[in-house]
Amino acid sequence: MVTTRPIYSCPLYLHSTSSPKHRQQEHAAPTERLNTKQVIREATKVPRAKETGDNLEAKAEEVQEEITMREDEDDDQPVGADVEDTDRGPGIETEKNARGRKMAFKERGSLVSHVHEDRDLPSNSRRRKVAASLRRVHTDSHITTLQRVMVQAGMNDDTAHDHILSSEYSSLLALEFNRNPIVDDEAAFDIHPPPVTQDKSKLALRPPVVTIMGHVDHGKTTLLDTLRSASVAKGEAGGITQHIGAFSVPVKGEVDRSITFLDTPGHAAFTAMRARGAGVTDVVVLVVAADDGIMPQTREVLDLVRKDDNVKLIVAINKIDKLGADPEKVERALLAEDVQLESFDGDIPCVHVSGLTGKGLDQLVETISLVAEMQDLRAEKEGPVQGYVLESRMQKGLGPVATVLLLRGSMSPGNHLICGNTWAKIRRLTSPAGSTVKTVYPGEAVVVSGWKEVPGAGDEVLNGTESAVKKALANRIRKTETEATLQDVDAINNSRREERGRREEEVAQAKLARRGQRGGRVQAGTAGVKEEEEKDVLKELRVVVKGDVSGSVEAVAGAIQGIGNHLAHVKIVATGVGEVTESDVMRAKAAEGMIVAFSVKAPNAIESMAVGQGVSILSSSIIYHLMDEVKERVIKLLPGTFERRVRGEATVLEIFDIHLKAQKIMKVAGCRVSNGVIEKSKHARVVRNGERVFEGRLDTFRHLKKDITEAGKGMECGMSLENFSDLQVGDMIQMYDEVEIPGRL
Repeated sequence: MVTTRPIYSCPLYLHSTSSPKHRQQEHAAPTERLNTKQVIREATKVPRAKETGDNLEAKAEEVQEEITMREDEDDDQPVGADVEDTDRGPGIETEKNARGRKMAFKERGSLVSHVHEDRDLPSNSRRRKVAASLRRVHTDSHITTLQRVMVQAGMNDDTAHDHILSSEYSSLLALEFNRNPIVDDEAAFDIHPPPVTQDKSKLALRPPVVTIMGHVDHGKTTLLDTLRSASVAKGEAGGITQHIGAFSVPVKGEVDRSITFLDTPGHAAFTAMRARGAGVTDVVVLVVAADDGIMPQTREVLDLVRKDDNVKLIVAINKIDKLGADPEKVERALLAEDVQLESFDGDIPCVHVSGLTGKGLDQLVETISLVAEMQDLRAEKEGPVQGYVLESRMQKGLGPVATVLLLRGSMSPGNHLICGNTWAKIRRLTSPAGSTVKTVYPGEAVVVSGWKEVPGAGDEVLNGTESAVKKALANRIRKTETEATLQDVDAINNSRREERGRREEEVAQAKLARRGQRGGRVQAGTAGVKEEEEKDVLKELRVVVKGDVSGSVEAVAGAIQGIGNHLAHVKIVATGVGEVTESDVMRAKAAEGMIVAFSVKAPNAIESMAVGQGVSILSSSIIYHLMDEVKERVIKLLPGTFERRVRGEATVLEIFDIHLKAQKIMKVAGCRVSNGVIEKSKHARVVRNGERVFEGRLDTFRHLKKDITEAGKGMECGMSLENFSDLQVGDMIQMYDEVEIPGRL
C-alpha cells in the first residue's frame, strides 16, 4: 500500500512519518525540551484544508520563533559542529546530529523560502534519484548542485552516491530547491541512469565517439565519405548533410578497436544538432578548408568545444590538394582564435588531409585513436542501459525508429526501453551498415525499431522491466500534462490580465474625452494613436513544419523561426515527422498558415486538398530554398514604404498671362526641359531655392499651342498647375513617380 504524505505550502509544514496513534502519545506526554523534529510535528496538527495562506505564514513564524528560542538555550557550539560526531556508528544518526543538520538548514534560510511547485519524492532513495526528482530534466550538474547543498547544510557524510536519504531529509532538500515535497513512492517512481562507477579501471574500454564539425562546404561529407568508403556525398541535396548519422571505422593494427563517427550537418541552421552531437562526443574533429580559413561556423564549433572540458579537439585542415591551399596560413589564423596547435607548442593536434584523395586520413584515424587512448574511455558492458537518441524518424515497414548511441550497458532484442514520453520493446537492432546485430555495447550506434511513438532527438534512453518502464512512463506523462496545464493556466491568466488592463485604459480614455480636458486634440490624438497601433501590429506567418527525421524538423523550425523583426515574424504552430497528411492541412487552414515540408513529399490527394483549402505547401530537400521562400513571404507581410523617383525636370524661363473667358487670367510658365522626360500623367512639384513650395498635378501642357502628353530633354513647352498660380522665373518643375518599396528584414 502506498503512503502519501504531502508537505504543504509552508516550508515548515512537514508530516511526521510516525503513525497517528504514536503522534497522539508523543503530544500527550511531551518531553521537557522539544527538539527541532518535535517542534515541526507541532506545526502539522492542523489539517491543511483549514489553513489559509496567512495562517500558514503565521504558523511558520511561530514555529520558527519556537525553534530559535529552543536552540538559543543550547550550548554555544557552532551550527552543525556535532554532525561529524565520530562516536556514532556508520549509518546510525543520533537525535543531536539530526537536530544539528536541521539547524544548518534553518541558518541558511531555506526553511522559510518561497515554494514554487510540488515534487513527488520516494520515501527512501539514493542521492541521485532525489536530484532527478527535484529537477525537470536529469543531468549530472543537478547531482553536483544537490551534493553542494548537502555539504553546506552539514550533511558531508551523506553525499556518497550509495547513501540512502530518508523522506524527511529528502523533503528538507526539496525545500532547499524551492520545491514542495510530496512523499509518494508510486507518483515519484521513475527510471534513472545507474550511479557512476567510481573505479573505472576495471571496466572495459569502449570506442571513442567522434563528431566531424566545421563550416559549410569545407569538405566534411567528402571526408566522412572517404572514411566509410561509400559514395554518400553525391546523393545529398545541395552538397549539405541533411541529418545526423553514425558509422564505425576500424583502427588499423588494433584488434577489436574501432572509432564511432557522428555525421553532423555543417550548415549554420543546424547549430542545435551540432550542440546535441557535442553533448555525447569524446573527440571533435574540426574541419577547416585550406583555401578558405576561419568562418562563422568554425567559431561556433570552437565555442561549443570550449564549453565542455571532457571533449578533446583535433583540427583537420582539409583540401590541401586544392590550388591556392595554404595550411600554414590557416594554422596562424587558428592561433589568432586562441587554438593552441602542437605546431606552436600547444596541445591540440593538427592533421593535414584531403577528403578527395584520402591523403592524411590514416594519420587522422591514428591521431584520434591516440587521443582516445589518453582519455582512457571505459564503460560498463553489462547492466543498465544509458544512451541518447541521435536521430528518429518514421520508416516504412518498421514504424518509428531511432538511431541510439549507447554509452553504458548493453542492448538486445526484447529489451524494454524508455525515452522521454515513449517506450519500446526492441524488435530489431540494425547497424549503420544495414546489418542486423544481436547485441550492442557502449560506444556503438545502432538503429532501434519497436518504438510506440517517435522519440525525440537528444532524449536519454534507459532500460528496465516491462512493468517498471510502463509505470515510469505513466508518471512522466502525468507530470508533463500537469506542467502543460499549469502553463495553460498562466497563459490564460496573463491574457485576462492584459485584457483587463486594456479595458481599464479604454475606460480612462473615454472619461478623459468626455470631460473635454483637451477638446478636439484629445480625440485627434486618440485617433492618431489607434492609427499608429494598427500600423505597428505584429503580423505572423504561421507555419506547420514537416520533415523526414526529428533532428531536421527541429533544425528547420529553428532556422525559419528566426526570420522576421518587430513588425512580422514566423510562428511555428506545429511540427511533425513524416509526409504531409490531411491533419496537417487542416491544422494549417485553422491557423491561416502554410506548410513547410523538408525532404518529404505530399501525396497528390493531399496536394489537391491543400489547394482546395487555400493552404500552400513549400517542399524542398535543400534548407536554403525553404528559408528563402519563407523570407519572401514574411517580407510581403511587412508594411511597405513609398519612394519618390524624379522622372524629369523643367526650368521656368518666363511667365505668360493667358486671358480666358469671363475676364479670367491664367498664369502659364514657359519652360525648357533640362533633364529626363516631362510626362503629364506624373506627379508634379515646384522647387524654389531648394525648397518645395507646391505639390500637385499639371493643368495644361502644350507645345506651340498643341496639347502634348510628354516632352523630352531640350524641348520648350508651356505648363500650368492645378490650384497654383504663383510660379516664378527660375522655379524648377519636377515630375516624379511614387514607387512602393517592400519592407526589409
